[in-house]
Amino acid sequence: MQLPAMPLIDVVIPAFNEEESIAKVIAAIPSGLVQEVIVVNNNSTDQTAANARAAGATVLDEPNPGYGNACLKGIAYAAAKPTTTRPVILVFLDGDYSDYPEEMPLLVQPILDGHTDMVIGSRALGDREGGSMMPQQIFGNWLATTLLRWLYGASFTDLGPFRAIRFDALQQLGMRDRNYGWTVEMQAKAAKQKIRFTEVPVSYRKRIGVSKVSGTVKGSVMAGYKILFTIFKYL
Repeated sequence: MQLPAMPLIDVVIPAFNEEESIAKVIAAIPSGLVQEVIVVNNNSTDQTAANARAAGATVLDEPNPGYGNACLKGIAYAAAKPTTTRPVILVFLDGDYSDYPEEMPLLVQPILDGHTDMVIGSRALGDREGGSMMPQQIFGNWLATTLLRWLYGASFTDLGPFRAIRFDALQQLGMRDRNYGWTVEMQAKAAKQKIRFTEVPVSYRKRIGVSKVSGTVKGSVMAGYKILFTIFKYL
């Protein structure tokens, strides 16, 4: 299917207690590239929602905790749009200012060129600030991508959250995960369903605030277990 000359692009930003960073993230998204910035307020107890609205984003409330829950909320919102405004490409971006939103053109360009349907922003291939990823994150990414290569024949280097995908391909995947397994589910299903994918190098910096996953032992263990469980679940 041919893409329109300038397809509609929406951005989904799951956000849980990101009041210090969310406005910076929204402001760094390239002007004129995106139709709508959708911040999914994932049960925050601070001013995340208010700050996102003030920065010009559409804010959806998802009271059920979980990264996947927030992403699914954003997808449902996009899917309910009239066909004239429904996005052709959906970009996922974290709300902690660790990603570089200004690099978004790098993610969407391979899709615009018709070369692929999904693009993962790889921190492993890009310029990563020292200390921006914890040792357990680096090891977890290596293990997960190694298993994806062995079990699915899929050459990934990262489970990075900064990613772009054609909306029709995303709907075809039938995403289900509601928390830590979201990113790897997308990649495993894309490999299994033969959806075209590629990676581009992206920059990465220390996040604003403390990570809710890798910043705690409990979060790291739960995320690691869920990622491995998800990889084997979709074989």
